[in-house]
Amino acid sequence: MFQREDALWVPKSPEEIWAFFSNPQNLARITPPEMGFDVHNTLPNKMYAGMMIHHKVKPLAGIPLSWITEITHVQEGQYFVDEQRFGPFAMWHHEHHFEAQNGGTLIRDLISYKLPLGAFGALFHSLLVKPKMDAIFEFRRKTVTELFGTSC
Repeated sequence: MFQREDALWVPKSPEEIWAFFSNPQNLARITPPEMGFDVHNTLPNKMYAGMMIHHKVKPLAGIPLSWITEITHVQEGQYFVDEQRFGPFAMWHHEHHFEAQNGGTLIRDLISYKLPLGAFGALFHSLLVKPKMDAIFEFRRKTVTELFGTSC
């Protein structure tokens, strides 16, 4: 199993940041365009525990993959969790945390995931998966900073 942690501080209130991130319709805005993120079901403006999101992504060579995630936990204004129910990973658990800090909000992501195909799949982690995740989070960091500002 692999784990990834990412954090970004923005100079906006937790309420403002929560309003953006808890709206599933904003998912495409923080996903690199080359990923071809395309939602295939109707989504409300606010997520809730039990909500299913069916989307397609093109993570490698433009090949579309179906991915279904479930929002399993929501603590209003503080965190939510999405877990893969069907998709490219053997296991995916992604925690999104929002914490008031220094007059703004600390956005933290904690991801635990496992690749399919055992040792063969793990070989692809350093070659393909980690660099792709690094690029996705760099895009997200840039986009969120453009939308909400930064401390610099």
